[in-house]
Amino acid sequence: MKNTVGEKEVLERMRAGHITAQGFLGDDARGLADIIEADAQDMHSLGLERDILVERLEALRDGGQKGLGEPTTVDGRWIVTTGDARGKLPCPWNDGLFHKNSVRVEDKKSGCVLVYSDLSIHLLKAHGFCQGKGSMFRLSPEEMNKVLG
Repeated sequence: MKNTVGEKEVLERMRAGHITAQGFLGDDARGLADIIEADAQDMHSLGLERDILVERLEALRDGGQKGLGEPTTVDGRWIVTTGDARGKLPCPWNDGLFHKNSVRVEDKKSGCVLVYSDLSIHLLKAHGFCQGKGSMFRLSPEEMNKVLG
């Protein structure tokens, strides 16, 4: 699928060294629209609903923050560790600033791990963007399905 001029500008801001040192694309060479469409299809085929995923990611983050940086068990199933850094990160679509943080969620049942941030949650919620394959904070539909159940 061809990217619009606006999408090309967003894609450029997602590249390594613009907003973050690693960027949002990892080693994924696909266009922005193709990445979003493929992940949307994967979520659909797995029976995942974006709004429910966002709610679970936020709830796990909130539960993990109670541990003040130490691993915390949430709902008896997930080990959640949160970390904070100073500053904020802009959304590549220029629609907000988000606290620099990280959330690591390990599902004790499957052993699978997700790592994400407040910006990751926003990108999924507002733009349907899970980040490119190989990105440090990618929310792969398959991994979300394994970890979040």
